[in-house]
Amino acid sequence: MNEADPQLVGVTAETGLAARLDRTNELLQRMLVEVAKTPSTHAIFVDAGYVYAAAGLLVTGTEDRRSFDLDAEGLIEAFIDKARTIFADSRLLRVYWYDGARRRIHTTEQQAIAELPDVKVRLGNLNANNQQKGVDSLIRTDLESLARHRAISDAALVGGDEDLVSAVEAAQGYGARVHLWGIEAAEGRNQAEPLLWEVDSQRTFDLDFCRPYVTRRPVTTYEDDTPAPSREDVRFVGAQIAAAWLAARGRESLADLLPGHPYLPGSVDQDLLVEAERLLQHSLRGHAHLRRALRDGFWQHLQAQY
Repeated sequence: MNEADPQLVGVTAETGLAARLDRTNELLQRMLVEVAKTPSTHAIFVDAGYVYAAAGLLVTGTEDRRSFDLDAEGLIEAFIDKARTIFADSRLLRVYWYDGARRRIHTTEQQAIAELPDVKVRLGNLNANNQQKGVDSLIRTDLESLARHRAISDAALVGGDEDLVSAVEAAQGYGARVHLWGIEAAEGRNQAEPLLWEVDSQRTFDLDFCRPYVTRRPVTTYEDDTPAPSREDVRFVGAQIAAAWLAARGRESLADLLPGHPYLPGSVDQDLLVEAERLLQHSLRGHAHLRRALRDGFWQHLQAQY
């Protein structure tokens, strides 16, 4: 058998390698052309709890949602317009609005937001102290999933919690750029430093930007020229409110509340006072003994149910 000419074999191998390289380069060029044709896409992720607290404090001086109204539709539209300016060559995928609700059941306000075009409402839970639970994990899941599937190239994140750092890192790991948007703090900072360190860019909305979307609610007043209710009347109303509270929130919320007896979390105590004044049509401000009777009635009913 004749042996192959080594020089000829080498030339053939080099020719084959060159052909494969040419083919690879051609495929890469085609891919780059297709990528260039594909428009960039961005999404806006809004932690509603942060927005209510920060905007409420900045405009009205309080974080208490019951003290002001937020024009969520107007604010969302303002966020969309701002993103349209910043990401000029990109299209909006949608706005994700993350909030909390009892048993994850939409409130009337949340239903109205969910009906807005290009808006998706995601709900975490609210515990007995009106604290959001599960919202950060929802944000991470959506950010990571959209980045992994190349559904977005840029994410505008409106929030401030340090727990969002893992969401930012997950999205960046898949090549998405994450831009942190915040609301001007009345004093100090309202966004965690580790979060500020991780994002690709930062932007803060000031008082002039927020003011059109936040309106303080009028304070309900009651005439004090009528006789004050008796301690027993107030205690009975406290028990009534406790029954409604328990029916709305369930026994798991009661288990969270009982270890704090005889004290109530500030948010629960405020809700109790406002509802009692509405039912009694009389102000309990300045009547410390009646407020104690109110709490006693509230606790007495709850303890009887446990």
